[in-house]
Amino acid sequence: MLAAVTSAHALTSSVEQLAQCPVRPSDGPPGLRERKKVATRQALSEAAMRLAVQRGLENVLVEDIAEAAGVSTRTFNNYFASKYEAICALQHDRAIRIGEALRGRPLGEPLWEAVTQAVLSQFRPVNRTPDKEWIAGIRLVVTSPALTGEYLKVHGLVQYHFAAAIAERLGTSLETDMFPRIMAGAVSAAMQAAMERWLRSDPPVPLVPLMRQALRELAEGMRSVLPAESGLDDSG
Repeated sequence: MLAAVTSAHALTSSVEQLAQCPVRPSDGPPGLRERKKVATRQALSEAAMRLAVQRGLENVLVEDIAEAAGVSTRTFNNYFASKYEAICALQHDRAIRIGEALRGRPLGEPLWEAVTQAVLSQFRPVNRTPDKEWIAGIRLVVTSPALTGEYLKVHGLVQYHFAAAIAERLGTSLETDMFPRIMAGAVSAAMQAAMERWLRSDPPVPLVPLMRQALRELAEGMRSVLPAESGLDDSG
């Protein structure tokens, strides 16, 4: 059970890493009002995670999160239905950023390179090694049974957002082509594996090299098990 929960939760990173890349809407540069909304949502999510790490998830109230973010409880409720949703929004919003980064990659760039760079762009700084106590606190938060349902829901949305960006890149549609969903699922699994290794490394290690390794192993592994003449057909 713990392994399943950890896998579902593993996409949550540290507040410092997530803070560098605010969410952007997909229909062009945001206006001032939209930027303020994004900043408020991000501040609430970061405060929720930070307080949960510092105090323990069960000891954090919505009122505490709102105060830490410098807004009212009513404002918190305008963005999130619960502290659990606020924490899980870190994962969801990063998926949005990865999709936007993929859409912004050069058109002539090979798909795998574009996907790899889009993913890695959201896990900076490259060589930062997290504090041992901080990473232990994150691990406790993201493996909490209280977050399971919300994380699983967000996990599905994450894959959908990513698949939609892949489909756009390929000029295809999620309604007619299964490949974007398949690729999104595989890349998400590689990211989860890297995050789980990162959360459990002792001593702590930087995240980006693990993320790059996971994506490389995915590509190399697929080339290994599915050579050019794989013998597969669609008759079954």
